[in-house]
Amino acid sequence: MTIAAFEGLLTRPGDAGYDSGRSVWNAMVDRRPALIARCASTADVVAALRYGQDAGLEIGVRCGGHSFLGLPVVEGGLLLDLSAMDTVQVDPVSRRARVGGGALLGALDVGSQRYGLATTAGNVSHTGVGGLTLGGGVGWLARAYGLTCDNVASYQLVTADGAVLRVSETSYPDLFWGLRGGGGSFGVVTEFEFRLHPVGTQALTVDLYYDLADGGTALRGWRDLFAETPRAATPVARVGRRDGRPIASIGYVWVGDVEEGRRLIPSYQAIGRPIEQRIREVSYLDLQTQSDDTERHALRRYCKGHYLRSLPDAAVDAFLSRDLPGARLTLNGGAITDVPDDATAFSHRDALLEFTTGDDWTDPAEDADRITTARAYAATLEPYTSGSYVNTIADEDPTAVHRAYSPEKLTRLRDLKSTYDPTNVFNRTALTY
Repeated sequence: MTIAAFEGLLTRPGDAGYDSGRSVWNAMVDRRPALIARCASTADVVAALRYGQDAGLEIGVRCGGHSFLGLPVVEGGLLLDLSAMDTVQVDPVSRRARVGGGALLGALDVGSQRYGLATTAGNVSHTGVGGLTLGGGVGWLARAYGLTCDNVASYQLVTADGAVLRVSETSYPDLFWGLRGGGGSFGVVTEFEFRLHPVGTQALTVDLYYDLADGGTALRGWRDLFAETPRAATPVARVGRRDGRPIASIGYVWVGDVEEGRRLIPSYQAIGRPIEQRIREVSYLDLQTQSDDTERHALRRYCKGHYLRSLPDAAVDAFLSRDLPGARLTLNGGAITDVPDDATAFSHRDALLEFTTGDDWTDPAEDADRITTARAYAATLEPYTSGSYVNTIADEDPTAVHRAYSPEKLTRLRDLKSTYDPTNVFNRTALTY
């Protein structure tokens, strides 16, 4: 089995590297593709796509493999692996970065931080740039500089028929709209061009911990600070366990001048009766990698997420109703809301907060109980929610897309799909338009 004009690596069942090549972040995913094509170039992507369609194989595309559902790994199909296309080229003068479609966030951060620059990226460095960006992309810089997709100047896209397009605001503007938050349903992005920002190299993290019984006071006080919170700060509240003890916490992450960031600390310390506080000055690169170990590969995972337009007392009580699995509330707003809602496929820019709860484990016998617990907890927040973020979809539920997009945006996405992928070659995404 060969692919004409393909210069990358082809791996089949039984070959060395096959099992590692089909593994993804969520260890619940265990599928066996007929062929893994580790592409070395855009030309390889074109050749592999042509081969897969001619052979009648279902096709999946993997960047970092952080999809909860692991949909790119197709049982008996063709897996296009972009991980070798991981170059990052930074121009500090124009403040632009050209990033290969298989690059990880850590590579983008390292390349940009050499010049004190960065763009909005997720909080786990081994996440793929592609999946994060195509779903929207949130991170510690979103309130200051917008979503990851808001910072894309152009995409290089391979369509189902093998055409290679440079997509921007002025070239294929319909696709440019859809690629900013609409997922990977329209083609294979082999390069992203990002705008970078002068953020410096330092960050500040502030966390105050409370007995779970005092969490209501803490979260209500935290909520009262929202209106006066600068964009450089991203307030976060959590519930879970610390050293085996049920706790709630409030705090914020600040990127930039840490002395300026410290000015918020007294207003947080005045809330309730914290049992402990943790204030750390870290490099931006350390901030971006501090969750790498807890979010490591080879664990079984499940997640539920919601957007909230407000945080009434009843929602606070629901958030604090369980200490397991852990959960987080993150303040949105700022630059996220500067972009008009209809300017991109990404939705819910008006959300005040994002709620996420997730769990990880190693024993397959625990799957049902762990998933049921997470769903039940998330359901307690549902009366106060306004939708969900597409990158947190962890159930193969065809109705999930209706929580991620408005009916008007779904219609527009379906029209794009019918124009650029009428035979649904790129069907292995969390989105079913």
